[in-house]
Amino acid sequence: MSELIFDTKENNNRRRQEEFLKLSPPERVQVFLKMVGEFAKFGTKEKPQDKGNFVLTKPEDGV
Repeated sequence: MSELIFDTKENNNRRRQEEFLKLSPPERVQVFLKMVGEFAKFGTKEKPQDKGNFVLTKPEDGV
């Protein structure tokens, strides 16, 4: 279970950076990829611009 810490933004950012830098390089990559996956859940209201690029899309059923 995660620990809830109340602190200033500066102290919290410093603590998170120190914790991240203690990780090995492969662990850092894993944490980064997990973070990117979490951000993808939020979506966006902005509609993608049609730039004339060739885009491959995956069907929702995964086939």
